[in-house]
Amino acid sequence: MKQYGVALLPVVTLWDKPEETKKNKARETVSAIGDELLYGMGVRITGEPINGFYPVVTFYAYPGFVKQDELYLLSLEEMKAYEDDRLLVVNGRYVDVLSLPRVQGVRLASLPKGALIKVLGPDSEKKGWVKVELLSGETGYIRDQYLREKEFSQSYLWTEILPQSEIVDEMDFRRSVTETAMEYMGTQYRWGGRSTLGLDCSGLTSESYLLNGILIYRDARIEEGFPVHEIPKNAMLPGDLMYFPGHIAMYLGDCAYIHATAKVGNSGVVINSFDPASPYYRADLEESWYASGSIF
Repeated sequence: MKQYGVALLPVVTLWDKPEETKKNKARETVSAIGDELLYGMGVRITGEPINGFYPVVTFYAYPGFVKQDELYLLSLEEMKAYEDDRLLVVNGRYVDVLSLPRVQGVRLASLPKGALIKVLGPDSEKKGWVKVELLSGETGYIRDQYLREKEFSQSYLWTEILPQSEIVDEMDFRRSVTETAMEYMGTQYRWGGRSTLGLDCSGLTSESYLLNGILIYRDARIEEGFPVHEIPKNAMLPGDLMYFPGHIAMYLGDCAYIHATAKVGNSGVVINSFDPASPYYRADLEESWYASGSIF
């Protein structure tokens, strides 16, 4: 029985409900987007289809609905085998899969940072290229500079236990997670987004942690059952998280923080400060900053 699926498109929307729009408190029609899956990411199907949407839960324990035709369906055994394949993570802003190991090849797909791809091995003749296999079964090539190791597990889908990578060196992890967040600098703000095509505040923080092997809660709050716990504000170190009503940021040190914001004139992934003397000071956020969190 096919109870699992992986995202077939470069970006697959995870909806709050089995439809694309909803009414907000002001009775306006707004998007029902809750999150995004990136190519190759897995979900568990939790019920029968509703209006062409599967109810699902992601491998980082976030529920929603996905259009049926945007998933490649797998059985439990196939899902485990897929996870055991040599999956690597796309690590460029938007990376082409080509039919040949050279730039003149036909473009088979274009994948955002964070997508998963099955790697068959390095090309024996063209240095700097690796051979990959798409979910369609087509094989193609990606430059090896645009791939990184997959540090997270998707095993929550069948164990319902959130797997977390072992952190050997705390300061090395802090440096890596902040560097990952910085790689999204300048990306546009997109409600519910988690890719280099656009992301929101918790999309930035959760994806930055995920790419470094730690699965934190997808939304902008500290949630029981996930590894982030509250700490004193004055105890923050780089990589720790700052919480505001409906918003989240990552602390960089020296009063600076990185976040994805929709503020007019300062929108997208930007760096701001809670130092009043800084030109990047955001008084509105300092006033509403209610908690800090850490996995350490």
